[in-house]
Amino acid sequence: MAAFVPVSQWGLFPDGDRPFVVAGPCSAESREQLLEAAAGVKAAGAGVLRAGLWKPRTHPGGFEGVGAKGLAWLAEAREATGLRVCTEVGGAQHVQACLKAGIDMLWIGARTTANPFQVQEICDALRGADVPVLVKNPVSPDLDLWIGAIERLQAAGITRIGAVLRGFTTLDKTPYRNAPVWDMSTRIRTRLKGLPLFVDPSHMAGAAEYVKELSQRALDLGACGLLIEVHPHPQEALSDAAQQLDPAQFKDLIGNLNVRSSDTTDGTYARTLEELRARIDGVDSRLLSLLEERMRISRSIGALKKEYGVSILQTGRWEAVMEGLRKEADAIGLDRSMVEEIFSTIHDYSVKVQE
Repeated sequence: MAAFVPVSQWGLFPDGDRPFVVAGPCSAESREQLLEAAAGVKAAGAGVLRAGLWKPRTHPGGFEGVGAKGLAWLAEAREATGLRVCTEVGGAQHVQACLKAGIDMLWIGARTTANPFQVQEICDALRGADVPVLVKNPVSPDLDLWIGAIERLQAAGITRIGAVLRGFTTLDKTPYRNAPVWDMSTRIRTRLKGLPLFVDPSHMAGAAEYVKELSQRALDLGACGLLIEVHPHPQEALSDAAQQLDPAQFKDLIGNLNVRSSDTTDGTYARTLEELRARIDGVDSRLLSLLEERMRISRSIGALKKEYGVSILQTGRWEAVMEGLRKEADAIGLDRSMVEEIFSTIHDYSVKVQE
């Protein structure tokens, strides 16, 4: 399949614009509201105006968007501000309407990404079109569903593709609406080399107060762009009111983000980094040796239990071990959730080798 096109070559954002910012209301609610939002995000430095026209709602009877009539509002906002415009598509009819209206960019939402039938319908409608498409992660942390949607777009001939990390529905307790699961951004970029990554801190946050910290975290981890919800009067929004910024808040956020460079030619940095990476490589090698030793001991324990007819899983023993590890982690300043995750995985494999 063709290589991914860098966002700087999409022809949507001002030259040198970093990060690439897509901003606007969750939903286009009226012509006046959208034009006001467009003026606000333009003044703050956004490159592309976003607004949902078709809104997938959990329950019937809620605001499901203004539909196709909002396409004319987006076109008027583009004419008034010079911003490129984008919206979400959930099926072939949406795609056809957007292409006919000349919408500059499309995105596939989280619920749609989770349905390969819908994604394929969208891809079939896009075949032969030259339009950038962003793909939000599915609501569940399923990397292959996310990658599969992107591969379907590639197979349809779309070359300007970006992934959007918008958080996941998990059982983990976080202050956010959707758990960030930041490692998924690393995993998808490892699997799909050169894939542009955007982050949607608004849907991740679920509350305006968290949008700034999540935006900065996204940039620190190498995201090339942000999708941020901005409404001229958030308290009056017909959808996702709590997570939308007003134009003044958005301008403050954009003005205070710290955008790191992807690399530097500084010689001291390069030498120091190489030294530190060599040390990490040495530690990783020792960790592998220790893991191999632990698995050997686990196999011996498994053989002993089998000989004496003792069950493999000893939950009381493992709970005591984990509690000790938590205390030790606290004592030496390690994040206990990290320790729990790592040792739970090691324990799972130790049980497997005892079977």
